[in-house]
Amino acid sequence: MDQNLELDGLMARMVEEFILRNRAGKTLQTMLNEAGVGLTPVIDHVTLRTLDIDRRAESFIALGYTYDETLEYEDWYAKVFRKPGYPALFVDQAYAGDRGRTSIIPGWVKNFGDQVFHHIAVRVEDIENAVQQLKKKGIVFAGTIVGAQGGSLRQIFSSPEMVDGHPFSVLELAERHRGYQGFLPPQADSLMRSTAPRETSRR
Repeated sequence: MDQNLELDGLMARMVEEFILRNRAGKTLQTMLNEAGVGLTPVIDHVTLRTLDIDRRAESFIALGYTYDETLEYEDWYAKVFRKPGYPALFVDQAYAGDRGRTSIIPGWVKNFGDQVFHHIAVRVEDIENAVQQLKKKGIVFAGTIVGAQGGSLRQIFSSPEMVDGHPFSVLELAERHRGYQGFLPPQADSLMRSTAPRETSRR
């Protein structure tokens, strides 16, 4: 099978599964469908949580993704993989040993596995307007927009879907400027803390 055709199918299946279980994502998809755009063209990046980044990324590497960079945080880290024409793939895990003890990632993976997206980020032109329009549809957001107005990258997460009392998936809105395609570690850490379980104050 053509590699890109196989990757198209994989992405379509995983996005569809995310949409089925994420109200914010389903709401945005409906709004985009009504405009004739659809969700896929505006996906900025997709995120997987796992216990082993390199192992989990293997299936995407086999379909043409390549390693781009590693981002390090207090108790977790992530690797970014890219393929031209496709959303960036952001895969994260807790550090091994005591350093990763406070990370919420292992608990999330225990509850939901590592075969589903934790979040999908969609690219928006005006993040305040996007938040306002989704709020009109009943979507609630976690925390506030992170990133300075006019900065390279501004982001916000929807409040997480809850499954059996555990935070599951979130929708991210991302506003980018000046051609910036990367990720800003302090912002990513702040976003993750905004959707952590109440009993966990940091990640």
